[in-house]
Amino acid sequence: MKHWPVPGSYSKIIPVIGSPGSYWEHRGDRRHCGVDIYAPESNDVHSIESGTVIGAGRFTSPDRTSYWNETYYVLIQNESGLVCKYAELGHVKVKEGGHIKAGQLIGHVGLVLNGSKITPDSPEYIQKLKHASMLHFELYRSNAVEFHDTYSGGNWFSDTTPENLLDPGDYLSSLK
Repeated sequence: MKHWPVPGSYSKIIPVIGSPGSYWEHRGDRRHCGVDIYAPESNDVHSIESGTVIGAGRFTSPDRTSYWNETYYVLIQNESGLVCKYAELGHVKVKEGGHIKAGQLIGHVGLVLNGSKITPDSPEYIQKLKHASMLHFELYRSNAVEFHDTYSGGNWFSDTTPENLLDPGDYLSSLK
């Protein structure tokens, strides 16, 4: 059985392509690699499917971009073969190499942006999200996930879609 990743989310409606927080949303000089599921900070994040944690680490940091807070990600190879990236987490509750069950707590929603560091020169979409907290969710067709210099904080700095990246909309919609 599959589980919705953020039981305390404001909505289970997936952003329509092109709208804020949607998959492959055009953000001027970048594209959004996932879907944002808005929820209060510290809300539980659960694994959608059973699988193995194949990666975990820092996702955003003020060392990279001044208006970012430090957040984390968990990368899970599902038993179905798909790979889910749960990101912008404030806390991670699983370890790399661990087997997890569908519905297991894997972390908590974080606050990715530091509102006091956002200026009129910050990207427009950042100014609009100033106080939003969310799970950033990405979906890949296999564990051959490679990130290059064109990827940062869930954004892809190229119009060419990364290999293996999938639109998570249908996958998430099937969980409602």
